[in-house]
Amino acid sequence: MGEFDYSVIFDNIPFLIDGLKVTFLLTILAVIGGMILGTLLALIRIAQIPVLSWIAAAYVNFFRSLPLILVIFWLYFLVPLFLGRPVGSFYSVLIAFVLFEAAYYSEIIRAGISSVRSGQIAAGRAIGLTYPQTMRHIVLPQAFRSMLPVLLTQAIVLFQDTSLVYVVGLKDFLVSAELIANRDQRLVEMFVFVAIVYFIFCFAGSLYARHLQRKLAT
Repeated sequence: MGEFDYSVIFDNIPFLIDGLKVTFLLTILAVIGGMILGTLLALIRIAQIPVLSWIAAAYVNFFRSLPLILVIFWLYFLVPLFLGRPVGSFYSVLIAFVLFEAAYYSEIIRAGISSVRSGQIAAGRAIGLTYPQTMRHIVLPQAFRSMLPVLLTQAIVLFQDTSLVYVVGLKDFLVSAELIANRDQRLVEMFVFVAIVYFIFCFAGSLYARHLQRKLAT
């Protein structure tokens, strides 16, 4: 197999950083979009409006029952058909991640809202706030604070799942490393480096999530 060649990593750092930027950008945008849509779904489900609640529940159950890679394939091929024009792989994948992650964030946020004591809602209504105002100013801030460790953990899972974009050829961190590995015939070096980078970010995020959990428990 030969000696481990560190130079192939250092010589390609700029290219790898560009790929890592794509991975982080996709993760951040998918987390933001997933949380916004997930919050909306959670609020619809707890509002107990029969038809809307059923639709939101069906959405959540549908996406939670599918493998993410299948959703990526669907959106990659279907979005251009619906729009009638080509769409870049980044935007197709981003839509897929937002729709998929929203189903998981919805359940996390719904659990967080349910953990807030019902008396808080009654207190908000008593001081003249409408139901939406009560949710916005009283319930959701408390719910999100208690959910922070779980939300961060889900974001770490999403960061790991971004590696699936290789199936549509998006040049994220993993695909960039694979291109270098195949070109220079240095698969071991590149994939060991990729594993180390993913481990560092995910382990650091997990430690911070535990720290938040302990801090919120005190």
